[in-house]
Amino acid sequence: MINYEKFGLKEVINASGRMTILGVSKVSERVVEAQRFGGEHFFEMSDLMIQTGKYLADLLKTEDAQIVSSASAGIAQSVAAVIGEGSLYHVYHPYTSRITKREIIIPKGHNVDYGTPVEVMVQQGGGKVVEAGYANMCSAEHLEMMITSDTAAILYIKSHHTVQKSMLNVVEAAQVAQAHKLPLIVDAAAEEDLFKYSQAGADLVIYSGAKAIEGPSAGLVIGKKRYVEWVRLQSKGIGRAMKIGKDNVLGFTQAVEDYLTHGSESGEEMRQRLSPFVSAVNQISGLEAKVVQDGAGRDIYRGSVKVNAKKSAREIIAELKEKNPAIYTRDYQANNGIIEFDIRSVNEQELEKIIQRLQEIMK
Repeated sequence: MINYEKFGLKEVINASGRMTILGVSKVSERVVEAQRFGGEHFFEMSDLMIQTGKYLADLLKTEDAQIVSSASAGIAQSVAAVIGEGSLYHVYHPYTSRITKREIIIPKGHNVDYGTPVEVMVQQGGGKVVEAGYANMCSAEHLEMMITSDTAAILYIKSHHTVQKSMLNVVEAAQVAQAHKLPLIVDAAAEEDLFKYSQAGADLVIYSGAKAIEGPSAGLVIGKKRYVEWVRLQSKGIGRAMKIGKDNVLGFTQAVEDYLTHGSESGEEMRQRLSPFVSAVNQISGLEAKVVQDGAGRDIYRGSVKVNAKKSAREIIAELKEKNPAIYTRDYQANNGIIEFDIRSVNEQELEKIIQRLQEIMK
């Protein structure tokens, strides 16, 4: 029997969001059933990848799709794909000096660490990062001035991790790419809209399977057929070390279908669930709570708790993790004395446990 005690593990209340360090998200019974079917049967794997890709492409109204092991793998394989342009020699010799067209232009404020630096995945795909603009600003003109004969693609990171102000949008990046006949890759790992970036002109769009879609560990690359076929070809090259199992391929496909049918918790529903939590936290001396929207403008609302006490936000965050269950929070603003609680993966009983723990800590 599988349980926490068998491996000496703490139970975790995940109030930090869909984070890789905590296993990202929970999966539904329907997804588990699809994974079980995959685990209990054999397939011609190349056919499984093509057919599930075709099925998902039809659902997402795009030319083609390829399931990969993660969004990070999607970045590396997409970069390798646009550099190699379908060359089998490149697939088997991904870092060959024969190919010099390796520059991947990215807005400087998008070259972030999301658990690993974006540039690590670009380099793994054989690309060379070229930053455009400045940490606080990147325009279409900034992108354009960095294009050379060695430019292989433009990469745009759509994420709350990136600089948000004074940045060109995806449509503007697509216009630059199209004007110079370059592919535009958009990493939209945690984004909730599975249509808008393809429709905005991106040639390849990358999603995480386990974040907004709430599937198993997986990634998805969708877009123009030629480019997706080049990504698929990488399974014979660098993608071999990033392969995904048949169980997760089918589980993820089911998760996408369910996500498109049922959607996810709306921002308004989050606000309603947060209301009693915020009221209860505001009764705790030294804490001041309110509801805030996601910094990147997504329809996600969180509890934001300002610490006005002798204990610092960082000390409270550490104490929340100490006991069993360990409570993980969203800590990006801890240096400003703010702790955020993302409740998308938190039920009502867990919210009560968080309130009780805060009461104990602040006594």
